[in-house]
Amino acid sequence: MLAIYRRHIRRGVDDNVEEVEPLHPEDLKRRRKNMRSQRLPHLVATRGDMLVGYAYAVLFRKRPAYRYTVKHSIYVHHEHLRQGIGRLLLPALIETCAAAGFRQMIGYIDAENMASLELHRRFEFRQVGMLPSVGFKFGRWTDTIMVQRALGPGSKTVPPGPGRLEPI
Repeated sequence: MLAIYRRHIRRGVDDNVEEVEPLHPEDLKRRRKNMRSQRLPHLVATRGDMLVGYAYAVLFRKRPAYRYTVKHSIYVHHEHLRQGIGRLLLPALIETCAAAGFRQMIGYIDAENMASLELHRRFEFRQVGMLPSVGFKFGRWTDTIMVQRALGPGSKTVPPGPGRLEPI
């Protein structure tokens, strides 16, 4: 996973982040441990014994009002791009998040990443925003497209159980 992530960051392939400090193995372990403790999904795709992609979801925001919304990321090994790995990971991630009770899924995609934008359109994400010139990487400004889709009943019903936020 670390090698896939580092290549995306270094080369800018299908990615909209440029980290100044490289991700270290301990950073990745800490992120995964944090996701597991919050019962957030972290899926991997393999071919034989090779990891060819992974996808995960994190809370969209930490405040309680946003607890039913996740933000997701998908990374695919550069030698396996456009081979259907994303088409396998994204619906599995959608199903897993819906089964966990989340109601909305958000994604941020580099505006020039047509393959990712099309993948998300295929799985019923719609563009809900465009953030012009919010990133500066590889010597130029980049735009980010924000996409969203409902999970399960979405906003058509009130989530069940205790802990619902009531107006004050």
